[in-house]
Amino acid sequence: MSYMVEARAVNKTFRVAKRRPGLLGGLLSVVNPEVRVVRAVSDLELTIKQGEIVGLVGPNGAGKSTTIKMLTGILVPTSGEIRVAGLAPVPQRRELAAHIGVVFGQRTQLWWDLPLIDSLRLLRHLYRVPEARHSANLARLREMLELDEFMDTPVRQLSLGQRMRGDLAAAVLHDPELLYLDEPTIGLDVVAKARIREFLLALNAERGTTILLTTHDMDDVELLCPRMVIIDHGRKLYDGSVAEIRERFGGERTLIAVLDAPLHDGGAVERELPQGVSLARVEGPRLELSFGRGSMPAHELVAWLGARYRLRDVTFQEPEIEDVIRRIYEEGLLLKEVASP
Repeated sequence: MSYMVEARAVNKTFRVAKRRPGLLGGLLSVVNPEVRVVRAVSDLELTIKQGEIVGLVGPNGAGKSTTIKMLTGILVPTSGEIRVAGLAPVPQRRELAAHIGVVFGQRTQLWWDLPLIDSLRLLRHLYRVPEARHSANLARLREMLELDEFMDTPVRQLSLGQRMRGDLAAAVLHDPELLYLDEPTIGLDVVAKARIREFLLALNAERGTTILLTTHDMDDVELLCPRMVIIDHGRKLYDGSVAEIRERFGGERTLIAVLDAPLHDGGAVERELPQGVSLARVEGPRLELSFGRGSMPAHELVAWLGARYRLRDVTFQEPEIEDVIRRIYEEGLLLKEVASP
């Protein structure tokens, strides 16, 4: 099977010099510093198929950005093998540039003092994109990302959301097969985030663009990524679907029922509840019940409730994925059980 991204037994270590107390006002500590080795990525195994959208998740210092930089050829792995679009990122970095696009949320590839349109025109020459193809792609991106309102504005005058849309246009203007996104929605408002997510989903659906996304925003992961990879201290802890991790580690769910008439005695309900089900809240006709994955199945709980009360509406509330990830880190759950796709 051919993959867009293959990382086999990849390690990355850094040597960090630390001054140690010495004679002559610390001069000796500069000449002979204490050196320690920091392991940023440890035995990483990662494969991504063409057309996948994968979320790379982990706390600060987990190794996400280091992994992205190795996959793009910016950093050289200490050991292991990496292939991206069939190419070795470091020795074939110039050739690889034509196949990938990169967006770093805290940095820009646009020229700060030039209008956005000039940056996008200059990039055509850097990537050697034929003029007809460049014009067609630019017209499509202007419409999809709604760039026209600020196309002639210098980049330094753009809002963060506008600049991010400009950076996305710059990253995909040459039709890359693979798009790396490092915190693309950081600091953006709700409207700007929604617009960027819609664009990425459309890009993947229409062009088959493979997307690797690192983010702290769990909404990005839930709305964009069918598959999620969790890493911590450079080690892969989980590789599978968002739905699976919610199912395995999601904790309790909430059934929210609206009854035909208000409840006057919540205690009576609580005393009758099946094992593993607890009363979370009663407010007028609204009833909230919490139940774990190992308790009564959801459909049976609805039937049990419907046999005792007239129901007007029933909904289920899943635990937030951010809370699930936090629980995983706090309890070390994935250190005991690692999943693979």
